[in-house]
Amino acid sequence: MTETRQRSTTMTWLLFTIVVVGAAWSWFAFDPGFRNPQESAADNIVSQAAFDQRVRDYLLANPEVIVQSMQGLEARQRQAEATEAQTVLSSRADEVFRDPESPVGGNPDGNVTMVEFFDYNCPYCRQVVPVMREAESGDPQLRIVYKEFPILGPGSVFAAKAALAAHRQGQYTAFHTALMQAKGKVGEATVLQAAAEVGLDTERLRKDMDDPKVQAAIDRNVALAQSLRINGTPGFVIGDQILRGATDLQTMKTLIAQARATTGTPLAEGKN
Repeated sequence: MTETRQRSTTMTWLLFTIVVVGAAWSWFAFDPGFRNPQESAADNIVSQAAFDQRVRDYLLANPEVIVQSMQGLEARQRQAEATEAQTVLSSRADEVFRDPESPVGGNPDGNVTMVEFFDYNCPYCRQVVPVMREAESGDPQLRIVYKEFPILGPGSVFAAKAALAAHRQGQYTAFHTALMQAKGKVGEATVLQAAAEVGLDTERLRKDMDDPKVQAAIDRNVALAQSLRINGTPGFVIGDQILRGATDLQTMKTLIAQARATTGTPLAEGKN
């Protein structure tokens, strides 16, 4: 579970607790049956012990209240997050689809764009590579934007920087493929071996990796992903749809077809 998800869950439980306690307090405080009409004003003050006991008894007798409340809160929270992410996607379409620092695969002039946020050490990203390859080979008008999103440690950051540096040598796609096919954890040794295998100038690669613009591009990707509520890898943006997690070919093709149907809108344009 990511730190963002943990914070979200904590806030959900906190809000739930406030709602339940507040509702319970209102019920007991204003419930005439809880008070004796002969009692004085001072006696009408519900003791903490009595209050706690009645709340406990009620929840034990009606446990479904907790489940229903949590489900309702989580559903509303998910809807709010989805709405916020869609607003971000609409307002920051240029960053998502047309950032000049983001490598492009498939047909650069294609009429529909699929954006992937990924990490070279993510097993699910590796699993979805054949799906993306099949989607690309079967669709000559598909444009693919690659967003380096290294969230799985220093090795992932090193690989992401190297990939963007390889892009400057015109070898991004070959290098990207080599890293996705690597066995085991991707780190410095794996990256440099892949660079040599695809014919990159490794001295230039190291120099370009240290360029502040490379780190800045990664930082933008991370911030953008978080704004889109993409907190893990892989994450996809196809047209106006945000897909979190790995997917199958049919789902991917369906979203591509939907995006193509709206070609001409700001979100579906594939032009740089």
